[in-house]
Amino acid sequence: MAALLESVLGAPGELDHGTRRAVLKGEGPPGLQPYLEKVRRHAYKVVDADVAALREAGWSEDALFEATVAAAVGEGLRRLELGLKARG
Repeated sequence: MAALLESVLGAPGELDHGTRRAVLKGEGPPGLQPYLEKVRRHAYKVVDADVAALREAGWSEDALFEATVAAAVGEGLRRLELGLKARG
């Protein structure tokens, strides 16, 4: 888990560490929130048009990839924590 978090949050990338950390926690840039919520709740519904629209809005593929990974990992960790709490 520590290595996963370090690679998502600590590796060099286009998004700064603070932004990636915010996305991981369920926050992040306002312009990306609808997309990030889709990744968190219904990742299977993300389509090329979603990414294309964000690219047209000025987001690079690298930044979108980093945000997508941070959102997915953050949501996975949140669900893991809920599952462990439910288990007792």
